[in-house]
Amino acid sequence: MESIGNLWLYLGFFAIVAVMLAIDFLGFKQKEGESVKVKTAAYWSIAWVSVAALFGGGLWLYLKHSVGLEVANTKVMEYFAGYLLEKSLAIDNVFVWLMIFAAFAIPPGLQRKILLYGVLGAIIFRTIFIFIGAWFVQEFSWILYIFGAFLVYTGFKFLKGPEQETSNIEDMALLKWLRKHMRITPTLEKDQFFVRQNGVLWATPLFLVLILVEASDIIFAVDSIPAIFAVTTDPFIVLTANLMAILGLRAMFFLLSGAATKMHYLPYGLGLILLFIGFKMLMLDVFHMPIWISLGFIVLVLSITAWLSIRHSRKHHETTL
Repeated sequence: MESIGNLWLYLGFFAIVAVMLAIDFLGFKQKEGESVKVKTAAYWSIAWVSVAALFGGGLWLYLKHSVGLEVANTKVMEYFAGYLLEKSLAIDNVFVWLMIFAAFAIPPGLQRKILLYGVLGAIIFRTIFIFIGAWFVQEFSWILYIFGAFLVYTGFKFLKGPEQETSNIEDMALLKWLRKHMRITPTLEKDQFFVRQNGVLWATPLFLVLILVEASDIIFAVDSIPAIFAVTTDPFIVLTANLMAILGLRAMFFLLSGAATKMHYLPYGLGLILLFIGFKMLMLDVFHMPIWISLGFIVLVLSITAWLSIRHSRKHHETTL
């Protein structure tokens, strides 16, 4: 499989990820028991988007001098298209985290701790899944058609709107299994995942929340990773776009936590995007769509979705006064 990635590019990128994780872990804090302010989360979200944009610019300069302007333009457009796609799909992940935290009554200070581990786990799992996916695409090119059909199916599910029956966390099979096979304390034990009582080790509800957060990201990766392979099959672009989108998830969570119910049309926008890239993948042998069309479509749909959601929220607010 052709890729612009080489050893030094991968090492450089993972060094950037390590530095940004350290900055996020040490810098994005709040006092114990205090909620993260929306203003603070907005500043951090802008910072993460800026880092992703700067990385894209740096990649373009490197490719322009090493392989030429045409390749640089194509690969960087693939990167930004993949980044926007992964960022938009990650919003659904944020909503599930909100639901999990609400079900277990996790206070803001502990939410931050869980998300620290959640983002780190997401980076590790998605890196593994991406390289496995890239191997499958290289060895079995027909799997792209399976990806395409799956994305079309998922797109239609999004277009049906949110499914209310999934809102009960206690009905999750994983949670039922964990409760059956583990000793779990009835209440939180400060910020501890495990405690020892009378010489016996017990897990706390906080550990259950961590497992559910990690499991939710693995589930969402099943949608997002096939989707980005429709944009590009270059493993380096898939990896960088995916991880750059994930790095800002914690700030995005606190930014969107108060606006979750206002994004009324988001599922429909994501459904259209998944349908579009799913059909694009199914038509690989018939028509090769230029990357700028994919990028433009994603930007257009997300913009219209945001505008319609804001309009709907304002109208709803006016009618409820």
